Amino acid sequence: MADVILNLKERNIMQIRTAKIRLLILTGIGIFLTGCSISDWYNGYYVERSAIKKGQKKRDNYYNSESPEMQELRKQNQTYCLDLAKKPENRVVRAGYPNGVWNQGMFENCMEDRGTPTYETWAGMQQKKHDEERRAKGKRVM
Repeated sequence: MADVILNLKERNIMQIRTAKIRLLILTGIGIFLTGCSISDWYNGYYVERSAIKKGQKKRDNYYNSESPEMQELRKQNQTYCLDLAKKPENRVVRAGYPNGVWNQGMFENCMEDRGTPTYETWAGMQQKKHDEERRAKGKRVM
């Protein structure tokens, strides 16, 4: 009878040890997951960072694919259009800025008119072309 009780106590001790280890592991995982939620990390930080990298890569590819003559023309046009958009008479009035802010729209239109559209303007033109093609096919475009 004493052997049976001793065996039961040893089993209970072993079961308690494994239960404590499991509880410790589960508690550690729970604390880790509440501290930095995987969904918050994936949906917030990771996706935003990868979208920014992808956009920067496309933008760099657009500007690096130009010929050296076009890059030189872009530099000349950029200095001219920046000066034009930053003139006091062309500034845009915004709340909190008593002297106004530089005219982004004027800069982009100037660059486009001079034959060197910015990446953002070019991407917008590509989207318009894509929408027109879809309309021509009879598809609905919002």
